[in-house]
Amino acid sequence: MRSINCRGRLLSLEKPVVMGIINITNESFYAGSRKSGVDDAVELAGKMLAEGASILDVGGQSTSPKSKLLSAEEELKRVMPAIEAILTAFPDAILSIDTFYAGVAESALQAGAAIVNDISAGHFDKLMLSTAGRLGAPYIAMHMRGTPQTMQSLAAYENITREVMDYFIERIDKCLQAGINDIVLDPGYGFAKTREHNFELLNNSGVFSILGKPILTGISRKSMIYKTLGIPVEEALNGTTVLNTIALQKGTNILRVHDVKEAVQAVRLVSKFNGSV
Repeated sequence: MRSINCRGRLLSLEKPVVMGIINITNESFYAGSRKSGVDDAVELAGKMLAEGASILDVGGQSTSPKSKLLSAEEELKRVMPAIEAILTAFPDAILSIDTFYAGVAESALQAGAAIVNDISAGHFDKLMLSTAGRLGAPYIAMHMRGTPQTMQSLAAYENITREVMDYFIERIDKCLQAGINDIVLDPGYGFAKTREHNFELLNNSGVFSILGKPILTGISRKSMIYKTLGIPVEEALNGTTVLNTIALQKGTNILRVHDVKEAVQAVRLVSKFNGSV
């Protein structure tokens, strides 16, 4: 769990790392992360790398509840030019492809991306796990129910922490069977979960360390922050930093964020507080 193999390079997770979000879409819930053009994506990638991002997560599909589902072909048209341009400008960058389509994942990996980030954990495309395993890519498996369009109606649990744990145990087994060596787990804050579920899950998130896999936390500017505070999403950076700090104290290994500089600062301060710097 201390490192993941990214195209032959070991990315250490001994200290938490930051993943910057690059959305090649006009539909993302946070306008500040939307990049419709290749030049904009490259500019944002450079800024995030300069601020200390260890991974850049490139996606073309909005996963908000009111979003329209894109086909794999449409998604490829959005993300591939950006991935190629970012890697041309920053050949040492570690890119993650945010997709639930095996074909998109394979094209991105062949173009130089290193990691697959799948909100469906292999449920939406039956070829996804075998593709990630065949290509030797680290794989981020997120917990959710239904689809982005139906998930809000499926947020009912007897014990959310236990049910997410059971889901992860089953998905880890499927990933290992598919030949995936580096598995990262994402509790999926906001996906088929109420605000109360999100806070309960964050409070209990330290228990997932018993699974022996790195944990990714993606709560950046989400509704659990701005709706709780009664503010617009544009003002949710401070709240994001607060909850990211809690996640770091609970043992998360990767922070997936829109605002890299502040997340990197949180990592440095928490690491210092914990005596690991």
